[in-house]
Amino acid sequence: MRVLSADGTFAPTPAAERYLPLIEGLADAELEQFYRDMVTIRAFDREATNLQRQGQMALWPPSLGQEAAQVGSARAARTQDHLFPSYREHVVCTIRGVDPVDIIRLMRGNTHGGWNPFDPANGNTHLYTLVLGAQALHATGLAMGIAFDGRSGSGDPERDEAVIVYYGDGASSQGDVHEAMVFAASYNAPEVFFLQNNQWAISVPVATQAKVPLYRRADGYGIPGAQIDGNDVLASFAATRAALDSARAGEGPQFIEAVTYRMGAHTTSDDPTKYRRRDEEHEWAGRDPIARFGSYLRGRGASERFFDEVDEAAREYANDTRVRTLALQPPEAETMFAHVYSEPHPRVQEQREWRRQYEATFDVAAAETGASE
Repeated sequence: MRVLSADGTFAPTPAAERYLPLIEGLADAELEQFYRDMVTIRAFDREATNLQRQGQMALWPPSLGQEAAQVGSARAARTQDHLFPSYREHVVCTIRGVDPVDIIRLMRGNTHGGWNPFDPANGNTHLYTLVLGAQALHATGLAMGIAFDGRSGSGDPERDEAVIVYYGDGASSQGDVHEAMVFAASYNAPEVFFLQNNQWAISVPVATQAKVPLYRRADGYGIPGAQIDGNDVLASFAATRAALDSARAGEGPQFIEAVTYRMGAHTTSDDPTKYRRRDEEHEWAGRDPIARFGSYLRGRGASERFFDEVDEAAREYANDTRVRTLALQPPEAETMFAHVYSEPHPRVQEQREWRRQYEATFDVAAAETGASE
């Protein structure tokens, strides 16, 4: 399903016809916000990559090229919905209220989780999952709980809740994801499985992983599936809004495959030139989601002043990220014991006390050395 052609022309495919009312209801300010989101997160992503190269983080997973799939889907969610990212959904998190520096704190090793998912300021955004595929189980468990508690299917769109979980083509081959789909279908969980098919599971192409389009995997579980152009932010918004509304209304889990492309490396420890062809990268560069949507907005009459203001704001956002990252301090050792369990645990308390006693021996040794001198 596609709404915009690669050059930004409004040219809906037949599959998009039923989604058009969702798009036609968008105000100019909402459309401009989509563009602002994409430009801002790309500036942040590049700054974070630079920070990693300069030794400020051990690792960074770029989201370059996947902005439209993420922005459209995140903007489609309602306030009460729960979002489960993998580890590349930077703009999904920031749209929902997560401080971008909290993402950096996680990748820098200053924290085990990054942010508090129960803090209302973070918009029901759950933590990044570095053990890929596990987030699908977490999301399904919560979605099942929502169904059991009667927090979906009432017909009240302001109260009913749904869950959306993000993962990639690589994770789609993992058992955790398939088990999650089994349980979601069995218990009619209000959940949307949002698969970003960025063509590469590190160095393994999607053609090696699947001989049929990935959205067809949903058929085996009785879950409605759709394939969309993941570089079309309008397609992403409309398909996700419809899927979440269906899930929230009690129609069970839904599945979306957003066909996009990882324009950068898998992470900063990866060298995609070892396994990707230059002509492939050039072809996908011509489908850049930001350039596409920018052309669409220009065709609607957006001024160059708007684009200049967005670019300037994005630069300021990225610079603020750099300044605050460089000001981060190392975490206190005590934090390694925090949030391991939701309740106090005797084993953790024992380990905390052992560390304190061990470190105290250094103070004793230093004092004895000083006295002998």
